[in-house]
Amino acid sequence: MVPMQPASERLPAVPASMAGLLDEVGRAFERQLSSDMPSVNTLCRHVERYRGKMLRPMMVFMCGQAFGDVGRSHVIVAATCEMIHMATLVHDDVLDEAEVRRRGHTVNHLRGNEVAVMLGDYLISNAFHLCSQAGDPALNLRLGEVTNTLCEGELVQLSHRDDLSLDEPTYFEIVRRKTAVLIGACCELGAMLSGAPRPAVDALRRFGEGLGVAFQIQDDLLDLEGREEVVGKSLGRDLEKGKLTLPLIIHLARPDGQARERAIAAIRARDGAALIAELSREGSLAAARRRAEDLVARARAELSHVPVGPERDALDAAALAVVHRDF
Repeated sequence: MVPMQPASERLPAVPASMAGLLDEVGRAFERQLSSDMPSVNTLCRHVERYRGKMLRPMMVFMCGQAFGDVGRSHVIVAATCEMIHMATLVHDDVLDEAEVRRRGHTVNHLRGNEVAVMLGDYLISNAFHLCSQAGDPALNLRLGEVTNTLCEGELVQLSHRDDLSLDEPTYFEIVRRKTAVLIGACCELGAMLSGAPRPAVDALRRFGEGLGVAFQIQDDLLDLEGREEVVGKSLGRDLEKGKLTLPLIIHLARPDGQARERAIAAIRARDGAALIAELSREGSLAAARRRAEDLVARARAELSHVPVGPERDALDAAALAVVHRDF
């Protein structure tokens, strides 16, 4: 089995009981992504190294434990959601022409775009095959809806490449669809499988979606400010690919015409250093960070629907960690 990433690469405040469950997710991966074709197995073993922070499985388990015991269905849903997430990473690396992921080479860099696209499809196919083993068609139906929404978000984002008029409402809807809905579903399904009441299930879905949007904003900031050796993936791709992230959108909406023109010139020249200096000087990076912190504060308020206890504390700590990570 491919070893799990070291604890330092996960979000902090993980309960001790989580380690065994995450190991079960790893075993579910190995069983599901097993082919009688050696070349396929080689690719699957490589992409299993994409498991990093394991945020999505942790959300399934923490939300489940908050309302009761977790069992086989939780493990299946956790592994399914992480497999869907990994498929999106493989496809994103193709779109971004990324070369590094989890401190290793991407599939597209090693084997080309054709292989990477097919491997992403293979992961999605296996994810739904795995989910069917839970024996509850409603789970497959819900995750099918989520996967459709992920694709819609990515398609809308692609349609706005190099669109300097992209506004915040459109940005937030793109991010909600392509990133946040999967994290929200992890929280929702984890609680639902443990018998949580409907208001709590809905609150945890909102909690997860809020975390997901904040998580993406932090990714936006890391793409500009992070260090590849810490983050563990190719950085600067958003600018290279004409993706307007929240710090840029905030900056371009400022009334200062000269600041706006300086930023536009840096964007068009793909001059990352000049752009970062401009965004920092005018406070646009800090403004984006405040947006993420506000989202986390609203998400944490949803935890009032969760019984007081160590699981609620762990969810609260995980929410805070989302906007303070540097990887």
